[in-house]
Amino acid sequence: MSTTRRKFLQSSAALGLITVMGDNVMAATQSAGKLNMVEADAVMLQALMRSGKTTSLAIVRAYLARIRAIDKSGPRINSVIELNPDAISIARERDRERKAGKVRGPLHGIPVLIKDNIATMDAMQSTAGSLALVGAKAPRDAFIVTRLREAGAVILGKTNLSEWANFRSTRSTSGWSSRGGLTKNPYALDRNTSGSSSGSGAAMAASLATLAVGTETDGSIVSPANANGIVGFKPTLGLVSRDGIVPIAHSQDTAGPMTRTVADAALLLTVLAATDARDAATKEASERAINYTKFLDRDGLKGKRIGVVKSQFGGRNDLASAVVEKALDVLKAQGATLIDVPELPNASKYGQSEYDVLLYEFKADMAAYLAEFAPNLPIKSLADIMALNEKHRDRVMQHFAQEHMARAAAKGGLEERVYRDALANNLKFSREEGIDKALLDNKLDALVAPSGSPAWLTDFIRGDNSGGGFSSAAAVAGYPHITVPAGFVSGLPCGISFVGTAWSEPKLIAMAYAFEQASKHRRAPEYLKTALI
Repeated sequence: MSTTRRKFLQSSAALGLITVMGDNVMAATQSAGKLNMVEADAVMLQALMRSGKTTSLAIVRAYLARIRAIDKSGPRINSVIELNPDAISIARERDRERKAGKVRGPLHGIPVLIKDNIATMDAMQSTAGSLALVGAKAPRDAFIVTRLREAGAVILGKTNLSEWANFRSTRSTSGWSSRGGLTKNPYALDRNTSGSSSGSGAAMAASLATLAVGTETDGSIVSPANANGIVGFKPTLGLVSRDGIVPIAHSQDTAGPMTRTVADAALLLTVLAATDARDAATKEASERAINYTKFLDRDGLKGKRIGVVKSQFGGRNDLASAVVEKALDVLKAQGATLIDVPELPNASKYGQSEYDVLLYEFKADMAAYLAEFAPNLPIKSLADIMALNEKHRDRVMQHFAQEHMARAAAKGGLEERVYRDALANNLKFSREEGIDKALLDNKLDALVAPSGSPAWLTDFIRGDNSGGGFSSAAAVAGYPHITVPAGFVSGLPCGISFVGTAWSEPKLIAMAYAFEQASKHRRAPEYLKTALI
């Protein structure tokens, strides 16, 4: 870690680096004796704590009250699978530290929700939404949880998810887990949250915490961010550690920020990004990681050449396409030059090989995770998980089965030629012959497209009915991808995606922030029973 970055994380003076606030700076100030947490961001809350107008304890209590009112009663969006019973005491300790002159950094005292596939060595479960992992005793925190705690964040609780990060069934319903039930979309309660970071997306939309962490293998951050009208940031593979995260596939898995603003995403990424000795993929992370808030530039689109991936417009995604077409005008008005890219080169050449790699790695990576993070449980493999699911079929498979797991369990080891060829194919056609080719051939800074369709009706009989999305190329390549709210269709949010080459987070943050500030499409949900007609 560089000296400059260490000082940023450890010094309260670093708050001065974050100079941009939302228009409503007082959104979190006292109102009728209570904190108003709707749309409150980390900079606002940190300023209020620094001035003595509020405390971490008051902020935590205000979020807990919102969770009781919105998540557990009222509209019952059911995004938080478990609360941290130690959150109050941690907040008190952060306040004592502040009073004693010790402020760990910009996340000091800030409540964060993390997805329930991220291990914590505390009173909370770490289950990936499954009954199979209930009772697992993690021997330590996941690396990114340690980073959050060291930065002074308050882990408020864990969010529900599509069970096993949506890699159990070919006919799953996103947002549902056998442990947590169904998470509902705050914009229309009969609509889906998408997945697998369903709870993180819905909780951020509903202002149930300041920040949230999601995970993605292919679309699991950016798709629920799109469906829930928030910012989702999937970083370059290897910038953020996967240690202690229930896996699907090490060649594509990563954690990343899910927030209401690009500024908060940049702040959270600054804390999460670091080299972890337990995760070899992160060996370059500390050299690459910087204070990402320095790139929050309202002029970040000026002079940029951006490729518009036309194959992602129209068809089943026509409603979102119309929204993003208007967003393209904003990009141009902010000084960007747009170049049509008919389609990503070779995008059709890694669909099946991606799936093959996920199956092979799911089997191997799950066994390794269980051995280290669930040593007290009798389950040691995917086969054991499947057997337990069958034993509790009435609770686990009431809506869909476990086809992905069965196919993965039947695969051999990672030494097999089929696996190695599939992985090589993925990397070749998604990277140098895919995203990088499109960028280099057209002299582009980034690619843009609709992030995905508006949220679909939740349907347990037929499963998900997504209109498709723009996640796969960046997911397979391991390249960064940020989605930002771009507008609405019948009251349902739609996002615009910015995708770049490896380690291009600074450039993407600048462009995404400039678009966000020029368009300001983020708005709080109203918890309607159904979408507007």
